[in-house]
Amino acid sequence: MINEENIQQTEETPVVSAPAKAKKADVQVESAHDDFDWDADDAGFQTYSAKEREELESAYTNTFNPVTEKQVVQGKVVAINDKDVVVNIGFKSDGLVPRQEFRDMPDLAVGDDVEVFVDIAEDRLGQLILSRRKALQETAWDKIVEAHESDAIVTGYVRSRTKGGLVVDVFGFDTFLPGSQIDTKPVRDYDQYVNKTMDFKIVKINDVYKNVVVSHKALIEDDIEAQKSEILSKLEKGQVIEGVVKNMTTFGVFVDLGGIDGLLHITDISWGRINHPEEVLKLDEKIQVVILDYDDTKKRISLGLKQLTSHPWDNLAIDISEGSKVKGRVVSVADYGAFVEITPGVEGLVHVSEMSWSSHLRNPSEYLSVGEEIEAVVISLDRDEHKMSLGIKQLTQDPWVEIANRYPVGSQHTGLVKNLTSYGLFLELEEGIDGLVHVSDLSWNKKIKHPSEFTKKGEKMEVVVLEVDKDNRRLSLGHKQLEENPWETFESIFTVGSVHQGTLTSINDKGATVQMQYGVEAFAPTRHLKKEDNSAAKEDEVMDFEVIEFSKDAKRIIVSHTNLWKGAERERVRTEKDGKDKARRNASKAVKKINQTQERSTMGELDALSELRAQLEQAERASAKAAAAKAEKPAAAPNAEKAAEAPKAEKAADSGNGDLKSLSGLGPAMEKRLAEQGVNNIADLTALDEAKIATIVEADSKISADSLNKWIAEAKG
Repeated sequence: MINEENIQQTEETPVVSAPAKAKKADVQVESAHDDFDWDADDAGFQTYSAKEREELESAYTNTFNPVTEKQVVQGKVVAINDKDVVVNIGFKSDGLVPRQEFRDMPDLAVGDDVEVFVDIAEDRLGQLILSRRKALQETAWDKIVEAHESDAIVTGYVRSRTKGGLVVDVFGFDTFLPGSQIDTKPVRDYDQYVNKTMDFKIVKINDVYKNVVVSHKALIEDDIEAQKSEILSKLEKGQVIEGVVKNMTTFGVFVDLGGIDGLLHITDISWGRINHPEEVLKLDEKIQVVILDYDDTKKRISLGLKQLTSHPWDNLAIDISEGSKVKGRVVSVADYGAFVEITPGVEGLVHVSEMSWSSHLRNPSEYLSVGEEIEAVVISLDRDEHKMSLGIKQLTQDPWVEIANRYPVGSQHTGLVKNLTSYGLFLELEEGIDGLVHVSDLSWNKKIKHPSEFTKKGEKMEVVVLEVDKDNRRLSLGHKQLEENPWETFESIFTVGSVHQGTLTSINDKGATVQMQYGVEAFAPTRHLKKEDNSAAKEDEVMDFEVIEFSKDAKRIIVSHTNLWKGAERERVRTEKDGKDKARRNASKAVKKINQTQERSTMGELDALSELRAQLEQAERASAKAAAAKAEKPAAAPNAEKAAEAPKAEKAADSGNGDLKSLSGLGPAMEKRLAEQGVNNIADLTALDEAKIATIVEADSKISADSLNKWIAEAKG
């Protein structure tokens, strides 16, 4: 084959000069070889004329096509082996293309025309390097855009599987096939399409990012769309057809009816209650369904499966009637009750009020759970309306029938706290028997605003039956009645006018709660909390209080701290006033007497007048001294009480007939009660012995032995 090297060698061959020819001519004469061509060169080639050389070069260049690298050219397949495809592009040598670059042409044969890309015209080995993949890439995008605009069908090779779909080689360009666009039916195995050649439609392209999305489903839908109209034209309500379960959801099943889908709702799958279609059907299962309804415009078809069988209520046993016992399975639990399936498709409702004899309704989930097998009694039955009411509590006797015998008034029992309200708590004595313990029946001593201050839900409590109302199914219970009423005793201890020590437990705008002895609570109004030094009372402070009101029926005690020191102050003022009044009266009498005897005055009478004046002055000094002694005492209430007791003791010492009102905590009401028992003054009080004190206390419960002993000690002190 003539190549460029031969041409170059030809061009480099020297031309024989004219003198050389002359020499040879001379030699020729003498040579024996007269037929030798002396015009030939040393290499044996004859010299060419310019014309001959031009013709020779033209013949050489016409034997092959000129080739430019990095361009797409047309070639012909001249040979095929396992690894390569030999392509002739009209160049001085053939090129090799890897066989895998023709995988989209499984029927490739010798003689086929193909487009290839000239990668290298001649490498260091003199080989022509071609590429079909690059040739396709050069023209692929234009072909893809053209196919998308013309809505043409293209052929692609599925290279591999990726997340959510497949990678498809179209015109040598990688495109994406979403899983939802593979087929009209849901595809669960993508691998079955790998290494297959399929037809597609280009549905989306992105010029900026050079992304292409293809669809095989679009080709199928074009065929199905024509089938849908034909199928819908033949559909009739009530028609039974065969379909394949295509997809399942929580609300139903989509069935392929041969090109068009219909919805089989979960409520139309079975007469019985199911939670998911997979409990009855399987994917790709062939089933018989009935056409319930269809819409030509929206192309929607409603299907039914259970309608192919008779209604279970039509086959309900005759022996099931009101009052009969049935067994079933709990299929649903709601706030108002539970549904029990007697047979598949036949359900009855057990209302929450029919689960227990207790009047205190609870959540049905506390009684029953889904899947539980139970026995019940038929309360009502309507076969035409397909309704049935059931009851569980009817399986046992009503406990309220013999309530009076089982829980008589005054009997003691132990129950469980089930609920707390603002007015009391409900106590369950047994299943179906609840009773109310009013908040006022929890404690004798404490004022309880809410039962949560006394007990908790779920705790046990001992109670006494106070009242039984069989007709209204009510039981009144009490807890404080377990103990004797302490207010009978308190009446003799916390008498009006008596003084006791207490602790302030809480203070508000109206007053303070005072914790007295024996655990009883009293109330001190705000105006009765004022101290002598005007300081404010504080919580947890211990103070002395005087009882100013006591009510056994209302269980109320009103006390005062202010009365203690104000009473002592009033007593001091009264004592001073009495002393001044007495001195004034004595002076008035003396003046009157002097006036009467003025005319008969003698030296002796004048001496008597002087003596009388001295007595008056002495009395005034004694009164002033007593007042000064009281003023020196501290202002605190307990000290004020002692200061008030001092003049009382002096007065009692001066005269055994002292006034009982001078004793601390002994008011007019108590003075009147003591007078009725023969105690009219301090002398009568101090003369009392233990026997006489016991007699007085027994005769008048308002008078306590402790108070009498206290007053006697004060009078003697």
